[in-house]
Amino acid sequence: MRDDGILDDQRGSDTAVGRPDVSPSSERPPTTIAGGARPGRLRTSLTSLAGLVPTPSGWRRNLPILNGPADRSAAGDPDRVGPRRGRRAGVAVAAGVVCCLGLAALAQAREEPAGTGRGAPAAADVDLARRAAAEAASRSLDRASDPTLAPSASPGAAGSPTPTATSAASVPSATASPSASRKRAAPKRPADPAPVAGLTRAQMANAKVIVRTGRELGFPRRGLVIAVATAMQESNLYNVASGVLPESQEYPHQGIGWDHDSVGLFQQRASSGWGEVGQLMDPAFATRQFLAALAEIPGWEDLPLTVAAQSVQISAYPDLYAQHEWRAAEVVDAFLTAGM
Repeated sequence: MRDDGILDDQRGSDTAVGRPDVSPSSERPPTTIAGGARPGRLRTSLTSLAGLVPTPSGWRRNLPILNGPADRSAAGDPDRVGPRRGRRAGVAVAAGVVCCLGLAALAQAREEPAGTGRGAPAAADVDLARRAAAEAASRSLDRASDPTLAPSASPGAAGSPTPTATSAASVPSATASPSASRKRAAPKRPADPAPVAGLTRAQMANAKVIVRTGRELGFPRRGLVIAVATAMQESNLYNVASGVLPESQEYPHQGIGWDHDSVGLFQQRASSGWGEVGQLMDPAFATRQFLAALAEIPGWEDLPLTVAAQSVQISAYPDLYAQHEWRAAEVVDAFLTAGM
């Protein structure tokens, strides 16, 4: 029977010329039928029918295996392609994949903006890299400034710079706090001079207030000497409250006087309009009041000390101020020399 389903010619010989699906009888294995009779031409046709196998596309003859043992595994399945055809198909598929990948890469290269170059990092990648570098530098700076971390804790190998050292060296030295910078930048205040002219430390402290207040107001040395000498005469350079005015004793004071309602370093009276009691008990305020009144006296710089002081104080003993002039000058010079 041929591939088109027509039976072989029963009248022809057993061997058909040019028919690859028919084998000579000498090459076919002997077959027997019931009763031991030899098969005839009909048996040959049946043998040819037996060589057909069903496939999804129709009937196919079970051809001899020509490619050796490697093809026997494929021969068991008529629809299975042999190894050679499988390898060829795999090579074709691989070539197609490579071509597709090449076309995709070419299309991507054409879509890249001019000037960026192949393999140029995207803007988002550059920004991410900068952020990572800044974070690494910050961590390294914190590690370098932490006194609890020993140098041996660094993961770097011996003899090679560690990441901590490299990052800390690249970061500007800004570890100093703003308060520390202000402390270093602030000018150093001069030390108070030792007591002079037989004064105590409390008296020197009050004289310091007089000198500092006078310099803030722009008074020359002569005005400072007049003010200190007047305070020496009036209160012996102590901030005195009044026993007649109990209110004055509610403020910090260094003694009590009994000259009417006179209070403070210059024994000024609230009843005479010098100021409130609490204000007059403040040495700086009392000094400003005295110097303001002194500045109103015409030519006070050229007047004798006792005359200038009396013009302000209107004291019953005007001649007593002159005796403190030399001591007052020594005290003022001590503070001016110290840079007050």
